[in-house]
Amino acid sequence: MSDETPIIEPKYKPTTETTEKPGSDAAAGKAPETAKKGSTGPTLMGPLLAVLAIIISVGLMFAARSYKTANPPVATEAGQQPTKAAKKSTTASTVQIGGPFTLVDHNRKAITDKTYAGKHMLIFFGYTFCPDVCPTALTTISNTLDIIGDSADNVVPLFISVDPSRDTPEHLKEYVGYFHTKMVALTGTEEQIKAVTKVFRVYAAKAKTDNEDPEDYLMDHSSITYLMGPDGKFLEHFSHGMEPEKIAERLLKYL
Repeated sequence: MSDETPIIEPKYKPTTETTEKPGSDAAAGKAPETAKKGSTGPTLMGPLLAVLAIIISVGLMFAARSYKTANPPVATEAGQQPTKAAKKSTTASTVQIGGPFTLVDHNRKAITDKTYAGKHMLIFFGYTFCPDVCPTALTTISNTLDIIGDSADNVVPLFISVDPSRDTPEHLKEYVGYFHTKMVALTGTEEQIKAVTKVFRVYAAKAKTDNEDPEDYLMDHSSITYLMGPDGKFLEHFSHGMEPEKIAERLLKYL
């Protein structure tokens, strides 16, 4: 047997590129074999990909627009996106925030959206068992009212509970005693709380837990403070963590 490896000629010989310079007679007379056979792969692939990219871009644009229309942004916990109207901080809100509500305060007095007509309202939604966000927010509101001094007479700070099953008027009365003397805490039935969170576009729900005690749970909820005008209309919001000095500066522009 011979040690030489037999040479097998390939059945298909790929067409090699011409080495003639562009524009020469030889180059003009020699077209690639694939082109002679009418292949559209190399010549049409670029335009086809461009058209496909345009179609996909237009489709994504319309899909995003449809999603925004069907799912208007809602204020959520700190770090997430606030409402579109709140982000713009304008009086000409494109998203309706606020509306009719009926609740009871920490003295069991009936309170509606008309009770404080003629005054500005600083409204925060939370609950008394909140470990950090709520006491921080209420402390910020309290400090803000101290900073603006006598102008605070035209402002009513409202703390609306999102946990009515535990936040009774008696419990709320004790809780708000740790904050500004003007602070008013509101609660109500489950249905009333659902109604007021809906008109203010507030998110609130029990957090998932493995604790077997039905009374031991946390609440996920929005963490922004709303500023409502004397006519009950939304003016702007203050994000959680904003310094009271900054809030006071912006608040005084409305007073």
